[in-house]
Parts: sequence; C-alpha cells; structure tokens
Amino acid sequence: MTRLFPIVPLLCVLAAPVFAQEDHCAAVKASVADAGFADRVTVTCDGDVALVTSDTYPDHELMTGIVGTNEQIPVPAKDYSAPIPLTPSLGTTPQTRDAALGVAVNGVPIYDYTGGGEMTVEDLYHTQTEHDTLQTQQLDVCGGHAGRGNDYHYHVKPVCMIEQMKNAGDAAIIGWAYDGFPIYGDNNPDGTHIALDVLDVCNGQPDASFGYRYHTSTEAPYIIQCLMGEVPDMRDLPRVAPLEAPGLFGGGQESGVPPKGGVQNLVFTQEADGRRSMDYTYEGDAYYMRYAPSDTPDCYTFETRTVTDGGDVKTGEYCR
Repeated sequence: MTRLFPIVPLLCVLAAPVFAQEDHCAAVKASVADAGFADRVTVTCDGDVALVTSDTYPDHELMTGIVGTNEQIPVPAKDYSAPIPLTPSLGTTPQTRDAALGVAVNGVPIYDYTGGGEMTVEDLYHTQTEHDTLQTQQLDVCGGHAGRGNDYHYHVKPVCMIEQMKNAGDAAIIGWAYDGFPIYGDNNPDGTHIALDVLDVCNGQPDASFGYRYHTSTEAPYIIQCLMGEVPDMRDLPRVAPLEAPGLFGGGQESGVPPKGGVQNLVFTQEADGRRSMDYTYEGDAYYMRYAPSDTPDCYTFETRTVTDGGDVKTGEYCR
C-alpha cells in the first residue's frame, strides 16, 4: 500500500528551535551517555556543530537473517565523525542523499530505507518497493547491513541497538539527523501514538523543544528518508572511507552483486582477536568472506569466495 503524505511537506517551516546552541550540544552528549554508549562514542562540540565520532561498528548481532546479500562484510571504520548542527533551521524542500542522513547514538550511520541509489524529491512521495531493503531481505534482524564500502549502517529502526539502550523508551533519542534534528522511535516522546499521516515525507513532525523531530515507523519509509532541515551542501556530509589496496590491486575492493534469488544459511561470526567470517550457501555451494587485522594499522587481510566472483578464491590486504 502506498503511504499518503500531507499535501504540504511541512507545516512548521517557520518554527524555530527552543534550545540554545549550548543546550543543543548538551542534548547530543546526553543522548549518547544516557543510552550507555559513551565508552564507544565520543561527542565534542566545536563551533556550531557537535561531532559524534565512532568506528561505526556496533556491539550487537550482525548480518543474521540476510537473504538478499550484496556480498559485502562489515569492517570497522576509523574515526567516523558525524556533524550535528547545533542551530538547526528548517527549510522548505526535502533533501536526499545516497549515503547516511544521520547517525544513531551508538555511532552507526543511518540511511534511508532504499538501496537503489539516490532518490529524487519526486521519489519520496511513493514507496520504492523494488528498492525497499527490508522487503527485499537485504537487512539483518537488527535493521542494518554492510554497504558497498563494507561499512555497517541502518536502513530501518535499529531494534538491537534500542534493546541495548539503558534509557530505552519513547522519550529516548535514538539518533541525530545531519540537519541537527533528533530521531525518536515509533511513538511521540510522551508515549502517545502517532496517528496515520501525521508524519511528513521525511518521517518527521514539529517538536516543542527542538522545533522538529524525526521518527521511525512500522511502514515505509520506516525511518528518516530525507532531510527537512537546511544543509548548505549535501556533498560536504561524511561518508565512510572505502577499503583500498594501493600497490596491490590499484584501487578499492569491488562491490558485490546480490545473487539472484538470495542466499541461504548466512552466518556471521566474530572472534576476540578481530577475525570475522561471513559464510553462506547459494544453489548448494558454499561461499564465504573472511578477514583479520593485518600488521598494518587499519588494514585487514581478506580471503573471499563469492558468487559475484564466480566462486574464485581471492586474497589481499585492504585498508580504510
């Protein structure tokens, strides 16, 4: 069913946040600390932004439940700094991006729900069923997967992270958009239900404290799908650096192609020494992607046998 949105994308365009800049900084810091992630995520306020810095690698189950795999495996990033404006201002036109639109309080980037490239503004107003990462079984049971850069991120409500939050509940902020506005769960912060069609095209609505807020939802778009706040240049927003192998293969690791019909029995395992393995079957044959930290900082030795590569075993060292 196609979701209907209000005819006017936003009814509070002229609304201004109540929080002063220092209060907004304190709110970003508190959202991470109160959730219990301060040991993994740092927040520093510099000028008019709060920088939420992490390795984007969560401490919860990963990759379990994926069928439509893109044959990418999650690898920690190095000092990913997510900028959260401390004086957010609403705009009049939603902005889209084929990359993270925000960051969860555990430091994991948050994307829109699609996996088919950047949406146009027109695309926002009808469900992208063929690119819906949830419906096409591209996501794990926690709401995320590894993207083209072998970077883990969420595309829908981060349920496993929320289960870990010490302050889990409707009033808890679960993330921040890159326009400076907070992201909450399915309900209003006071616990009341959000009526159908209240949320705008970006999955947000007015907020008394911040001026505006985003929500997750049980139906598409499931989570923030565009930025309603002003962002001078979307191209300046951060991306996780790709894995590269200079001097070995002359560039980055190639992205996988989802095997037709999906894979079976995908299992992701992690060892205390940093070794990771993703094993799965496809049409009765076994495939895998494995890596371990190498002697070079921020580098990993890989061994893969993927459907994308026709079952050939490939090895190499890749670095962020």
